[in-house]
Parts: sequence; C-alpha cells; structure tokens
Amino acid sequence: MDVFDLIIIGGGPTGLNCAISALRRDMRVLVLEKGLLVNSIYRFPTNMTFFSTSRLLEIAGTPFISHGDKPTRTEALEYYRRLQESFHIPVNLYEEVQSMTPAGSGLYRINTRKAAYFARSVIVATGFYDTPRKLEIPGEELPKVKHYYDDAHPYIGQNLLVIGAANSACDVALETWQKGAKVTMAIRENEIYPRVKYWIRPNIENRIKEGSIKAYFNTVVREIRPDEAVLEGPEGTVTLPNDFVLAMTGYKPDYALLNSLGLEISGDGHQVPLHDPETLETHLPNVFIAGVVCAGLKTSTLFIENTREHSEIILTQLAERLGIKK
Repeated sequence: MDVFDLIIIGGGPTGLNCAISALRRDMRVLVLEKGLLVNSIYRFPTNMTFFSTSRLLEIAGTPFISHGDKPTRTEALEYYRRLQESFHIPVNLYEEVQSMTPAGSGLYRINTRKAAYFARSVIVATGFYDTPRKLEIPGEELPKVKHYYDDAHPYIGQNLLVIGAANSACDVALETWQKGAKVTMAIRENEIYPRVKYWIRPNIENRIKEGSIKAYFNTVVREIRPDEAVLEGPEGTVTLPNDFVLAMTGYKPDYALLNSLGLEISGDGHQVPLHDPETLETHLPNVFIAGVVCAGLKTSTLFIENTREHSEIILTQLAERLGIKK
C-alpha cells in the first residue's frame, strides 16, 4: 500500500503553506485540489486589489514583492504559482475529493473521482469562496445570474441588479456604474452594511443619495425572469427591467464535502467544523482543519493574514506524532 505522511485537501494559500511546512520536515505530502491552483484567488475580480499589504499575505517566509503596497489579483496568482514551483509542491489539480474513511492501522483512505489515496494524517484547508450562498428563488439558475464578479465591461449600458450591501456588493455597484451600467441594488437591511470599508462607504452612500444608483432597502428578491426581476419591500412588489443579476450574497464552507469527510459541525448558527481551537485537530485523530474554514459561517473573521500560523501549529504536532525530525 502506497501511504502518504500527509494529504492536504485544498490547494489555496493555506494548503500550500501547510505543504511547505511538511516538505521542510521531509514528509511525504500530496495536495488534492478540485479546481485550479489557488482557485479562490483566481475567482476574484479581474482588476481586484487586495485590502491587505503584500507583507501580510506572505507565506512560508517567502517575500511577496508587488508594485504597490497592496498587491493585485494578478500579482497574487503569480506569487503562489512561483511558490508551488519553487518548493516543488506535489499538487493534483482538478481532482475533487469525494469521501474519506478510516482504513485501519491509523490510516485514512481519501477517495477522489480518479483514485484512492492512503495517508497517516489529513489537513482540510478548503476555505469557503468556492460555495456561494444561494438565494433559493425561482430563476437563480438563469445564465444572466452570477455569484462571482469578473469585470465591469460586460455590463456597459445594461440594467444590472446587484444583490447585497457588504464590501463586494458596494464595490461591484460602484465599478459597474462608473463604466456605464444602469445599477440597482436590492438590500435586505435598512442601510449599507456598517462594516463596509471606510473608503467605499461614503462613495456608495453618496451615489445612492444623488440617485445615480437606485437602492431598495428592506427588500428581498423574490424571482428572476429572463428580462426582469421581482423585488418585494416597503413599496410592495416591484418589477424591474433587468439584463443581469450579480448576487453578492457571500459564501460558505462546502458542508457537503465536510460531511463526506466525516467531520462534525457545530449545531449553532455559525456551523463551525468542530475542532480544538488550540491544536486545530478535529474529533478524528490526526485530521486537522486550517485556514478560513475554521470559522464556519463567520467568514469575516479569518483571512490569509491571520491564519498563516496554522501550518506550523499543525505540523509541529504531526512531526512529533509521526516520529519525523523537524
């Protein structure tokens, strides 16, 4: 039986960071990624600039050099690609994990669509950005509805409905309006989300106040049709002409995957994968979670910059348990 010391599920920054820590300890490691390398970052808007500085996004003690203080999506993709290349991290891309089961003798069997692998330990570093929070309304599966924003160009001159009121929704509404879209926002609450970035909030509030961007507060979207959208709020039912819908409603961990791995989830509203916050170990021996997935639905609490230490927390324990020198 071919056995790995460690299998990491997820090829994002946290997964790569954990893999580097394992390789530095001469562990036999494999990363399984269902999509492409740093899949979540690739799905960020094409022209996005990070809120954090490049120094705070560095992993594995490797400098992240960017043209500005805050790096762009393109620079981040190049940085993580070079890390994978430089450290020779073994990553199987486009190989989705389907399940995990105990295999005896302290081993785990990880099943993918292509093969089965055996490992002495596992780290789940799957993040949350791959799984949008769905509206669960008629018409959500229409081609004109997107849960990810790419670029403003496709929406020039179009009737665009932006759903949400947090950072992403406000940023998208402003950028598409500036490029010529006719923007309407549907907002469940009675105001823009209070924690919107300080340089975004005044801008979006002023555009709404002057009428450049129409906002329906205390309003939900009830249905999306090929050429219109149906909203319900204080004014009753409103039917708007509509060409595209950008549902910036947030994201969540892939709970279907977590369940298939046998991980337990908290029963409260946060739905955090149960783990020891000090060791990051789950109820399954030598199975850990790392990165933003540790926060469950509290997706605004953990980021790349405040989870970078997860790799060393986990690998220090594993090296000792598996009898591997540091």
